[in-house]
Amino acid sequence: MKQIYFITGTDTGVGKTVLTALLAEFLRRRGVRVAALKPVCSGGRADAQRLHRALAGALALDDINPWHFRAPIAPLLAAQKEQKVVKLAAVLSHIRAVGREFDVVLVEGAGGLLSPLGEKFDSRDLMSALGAKPLVVAANRLGVVNQILLTLEALPEPLKPAAKVVLMAPPKPDLATRLNLRLLNQLSVSEVCQVPWLGGRFAVGVESQGPRLRRLLSLITA
Repeated sequence: MKQIYFITGTDTGVGKTVLTALLAEFLRRRGVRVAALKPVCSGGRADAQRLHRALAGALALDDINPWHFRAPIAPLLAAQKEQKVVKLAAVLSHIRAVGREFDVVLVEGAGGLLSPLGEKFDSRDLMSALGAKPLVVAANRLGVVNQILLTLEALPEPLKPAAKVVLMAPPKPDLATRLNLRLLNQLSVSEVCQVPWLGGRFAVGVESQGPRLRRLLSLITA
């Protein structure tokens, strides 16, 4: 694997899957051999299915998402309800095996950075073991600056310099939406990109969104 990106978030429901799918489609359409994985998920497989569509059949759904559980709770608890165990070594082995055939691998976590994915590991542990470049996704709303700063502080120390923050716009921007980027820059958080509202959680077609979005995705993967 030449490049691994780990897409984490300040919380659940902030746009991690939307960004991962956008990046997967963007890179695929430019001839890059890209894999997009959400190794562990709970509460259904809609996120993994969105990545499957973005990859246009490059990977089977079970390769994208080998560990999935029914209950809409933290994956660790959802797995326990089904009397199953997810271990870090197994997840790492899967990602590395799938990633051998690709130039870029996108790995999406579940929930926030420290939300437990399995037995005694979370997204931070997985990111660190992979040596992946962190992409921190955040909903651009009031209160997000604190969430971003906390997440950046919690990143593995060796990976902090490579981290980028991606602000996902809400359907109805407010004053905080317009000023959060300025505040983050004042606080010396410089690697920040803003993705505009795309019309719905899964209404993401890279080519239909115009050159501005493509330029943003190019900056995110630079």
